[in-house]
Amino acid sequence: MSEPTFAGDVPRIYDTHMGPVWFHKYALDMAAFTAAGEPKKVLETACGTGIVTRALRDALPASVTITATDFSEDMLTVAREKFDGGVEFRQADGTDLPFPDGTFDAVVCQFGIMFFPDKQKGLHEAYRVLAPGGRFLFSVWDEHRFNPLGRVLDESMAVIFADNPPNFYQIPFSYARLDEIRASLQEVGFGRIDVSIIPDDHAITDLSPLAHGAVFGSPLFMQVLDRGADHQQVERTVLTALRQEFGNEPTIIPLQAVIIVASKS
Repeated sequence: MSEPTFAGDVPRIYDTHMGPVWFHKYALDMAAFTAAGEPKKVLETACGTGIVTRALRDALPASVTITATDFSEDMLTVAREKFDGGVEFRQADGTDLPFPDGTFDAVVCQFGIMFFPDKQKGLHEAYRVLAPGGRFLFSVWDEHRFNPLGRVLDESMAVIFADNPPNFYQIPFSYARLDEIRASLQEVGFGRIDVSIIPDDHAITDLSPLAHGAVFGSPLFMQVLDRGADHQQVERTVLTALRQEFGNEPTIIPLQAVIIVASKS
């Protein structure tokens, strides 16, 4: 995979400022869905800074082996810091996995497949490395209309950069058509496909860290840099837009994700 990139200081800021709002709750959900299948060998792709990896390790028996992979070594550096053994970390592309056929009985990917340049190849790879009867568990964000946080961030960029707005906050919400996802899974050979839509009203006491993370803890950082803009000014504009949308703190941010469990026949 190439762009967008999570490199340099971005992963640490992402983990600290984005993780608590966007990812922690859904990581617990993903770990629970995974544990329900009683797997023995688990592969996580696009593991990022290890938020789901930590939840998986806590939810699964110590006898279960977990291999966590990501394309970005900088993301893996942060992820490794959360563990003292119990997980094998490897740099790997989710669309070209370095594992033999049928190696795992669960493959997990939280909010990662949207960034694969060839999503169908990513689905093929998950299917290939699964043993018969194994399960591919992955999550995607629902559309902007169900995730106003993503919409506000995207609209803010259109206001700040009217001539050439950065598009990063369109990408995470771009893979949400469930009929198309189901058809893609069936095309590569998956049998049973279960879909769970999971809303979350996230309570937040301070929007400032979120605004900082949105600008400095995502690939938006490089998109702003490429346009020669002032990151701190962009952050202030984002914070204003968040308060206009959600109100002054404390407030509630509605989120909605989809967890899909596809079984290999």
